[in-house]
Amino acid sequence: MKAAVYARVSSDSQDVDLSISAQLRAIRDYAAKHGYEIVREYVDEAESGRSASRPQFKEMIAVARLKHPPFQAILVWKLNRFSRSRVDSVTYKTLLKNKGIRVISINEHLDESPSGQLLEGIIESIDEFYSANLGQDIKRGLRENAARGFYSIGRAPYGFHKVPVRDGAKTRYKLEPEPEDSIPVKVVRRMFEMALKKRMGCKQIAMILNREGFFTGTGQRWGKTTVHKVLNNEAYCGTLVFGGRPGHPAINSGEPPVRVENAWPAIIDKETFQQVQKIMSRNAPKAVHPRIVPSFYLLSGLLFCSCGSAMVGRSAKSHQYYYYTCNRNCKQGREACNSRILAKDKIERLVIEQIKSKILDGKYIEELVRLVNEELDTEYVLIKEKTANIDSEMQEVESRLARLYDVVESGKLDLNDLAPKIKELRAKQDELSKARVIAEAEMTLQGYQQLDIDAVRSYVTDLRSLLDESDIAQRKAFLRSFVKKIVIGKEKVRLYYNLPVPPSGKKMEEVGVLPIDTPSGDRGIRTPDLCHAKAALSRLSYIPTCDQDYSICRVI
Repeated sequence: MKAAVYARVSSDSQDVDLSISAQLRAIRDYAAKHGYEIVREYVDEAESGRSASRPQFKEMIAVARLKHPPFQAILVWKLNRFSRSRVDSVTYKTLLKNKGIRVISINEHLDESPSGQLLEGIIESIDEFYSANLGQDIKRGLRENAARGFYSIGRAPYGFHKVPVRDGAKTRYKLEPEPEDSIPVKVVRRMFEMALKKRMGCKQIAMILNREGFFTGTGQRWGKTTVHKVLNNEAYCGTLVFGGRPGHPAINSGEPPVRVENAWPAIIDKETFQQVQKIMSRNAPKAVHPRIVPSFYLLSGLLFCSCGSAMVGRSAKSHQYYYYTCNRNCKQGREACNSRILAKDKIERLVIEQIKSKILDGKYIEELVRLVNEELDTEYVLIKEKTANIDSEMQEVESRLARLYDVVESGKLDLNDLAPKIKELRAKQDELSKARVIAEAEMTLQGYQQLDIDAVRSYVTDLRSLLDESDIAQRKAFLRSFVKKIVIGKEKVRLYYNLPVPPSGKKMEEVGVLPIDTPSGDRGIRTPDLCHAKAALSRLSYIPTCDQDYSICRVI
């Protein structure tokens, strides 16, 4: 029986008997003794079994779902290597069972009888309980360490360093400020002084620090976010807080945060810290963060400054005017990036008109369909040729093996003399068999269907109206289907498409005051691989179901 092998470890620090090499060695020995032929090995390192989002696991399941799976069993060291989630285990085992594939644990001997299925369910439930209980124990241990004044959160805050402390047989850590005359301590105190006495905001403080050549603990420029974190961190007044930091997962656990006063020497006195908090609270913006309320900035996530930072939406004059501005400029000032701001309506209208003229154009659509059909033809032929070559090589290897076996049976040569050659040919046979499985998977996933130009052309009118009439969420989704990113330079805007762009004779076009550059490859066609060409069809397959209601239909 042909079988696949699946091995997994959660981290590199796992016990040696759970290492990848130990699991593979034990499974290979088991397969040799019980007559299993291993055709593929899947290995996930540093991946938790509590989630099914593991690269090799997903690939194994995808191959198992082929019309003709290349294996009939999956060998694992223990069932907890396959999954530590009872729901995932039942789901994927049922899927595999429907394809005639069994999951076999080499250390837990289970059969298909009712009692065997009961025992398997008990083992999986215990594994899930163990994993969840271990997570609770780790959280409980971290809270206990914090309650005793130990620092186990990660990197020490700017201006502090971690000091090892012996705690019985273990080494734990506490914080200690840098020397009084050190630059980090002086910078921290100056931040609080500027915030308290000069009433400076985080951005203004960051600009001054950057202008004077000071950097963060990781060697980066200061921004208003990093300054804000320093001014809000109670560690600077000697207080340890665990599980109460905004944005930290522990704050949603329902347990009160752990607070330890005077856990280490303070850099800032508590009165100064509290006064700064009051000032920052009064100056805090009242608007809700755009990640909470859906942004109405159409190009958010697509627009980037030439410095590499994202362009974010801002408003002015009590929300009378809306702009896109460089996030680095916004946080660190014009000394970090002197890019200009862009009027929201103007740049959005420019991009929409460019999409209509470059993507949703009749001539372009015809050229796109031709390009996609050419790539489909080429790729399908290449895969067929690859499969034929593999089959030819496999026949040659099988023929050579048969001749060697005939020589051994006739007694002309001893088996020991031919064993190395037979072993070499069998290894080659295994490699070809695996390559054949991959080629079959590519053939199945590839599919083959020529695009109908009339069907694709009929979508264009609906797509153009989609850009003008749909709500903001639909328009955003539509733009992301065609546009990879938009880079804003000082004199021009470069718009990078996800789709292949047909030759147009020029790479730069003037649109209003902002020219748009269409990056392209050889002959002006930007088609890196078949995946993009196939995606092109999907992106052109928006079909209206009712007024301003559109669904996406995959044709291939």
